[in-house]
Amino acid sequence: MGSTDYEFRTVWRVAGTPEEVAAVLGDATAMPRWWPSVYLSVEPVAGGPEPGPGMHRPVRLYTKGWLPYTLGWTLTVTEPVTARGFALTAAGDLNGTGRWTFEPDGPETVITYDWRVSAAKPLLRRLSWLLKPAFAANHRWAMARGQESLALELRRRRAAAGGTSGRTAAGSAAVPPPPPPTFAWLTRRAARADT
Repeated sequence: MGSTDYEFRTVWRVAGTPEEVAAVLGDATAMPRWWPSVYLSVEPVAGGPEPGPGMHRPVRLYTKGWLPYTLGWTLTVTEPVTARGFALTAAGDLNGTGRWTFEPDGPETVITYDWRVSAAKPLLRRLSWLLKPAFAANHRWAMARGQESLALELRRRRAAAGGTSGRTAAGSAAVPPPPPPTFAWLTRRAARADT
């Protein structure tokens, strides 16, 4: 493995079914809403053939972790999103593959994410030999925010699906918001880039 290559395995456990998890993680366009600490913006890529069942159009992502740098990359789902998981590719500042796997465990789902990427962003390529441990810690920070944000989103969706009463709306509103991004000036820059 070269100095710009990274392999990560992340395991999460959340309250919810694999179907609920797949509905959230399989919709990349919603990630800035429920995982805003990492996903600053998402834009569907126009053109190309119509995706098949369980597939989605590629999306252009603008992401970050705790450290003050951002990554622009395109996510393409390469295997249909199902209750068992799905696979994806990354192209841009990161190039490689990812695989989400969902396994039920009583009232919870165990989620495994295998992420194998090579850094293409010049900053990462030039400094990986020296700062690889910091870049890896940045990824672990981002994934910890993902687990926290996913758990909150599943709670929010369950509260909202409980009915249309004011009590249900209050229950959904009682779920705390997800963690925000660090270095807010990067978020503002992403918003300007989208307009």
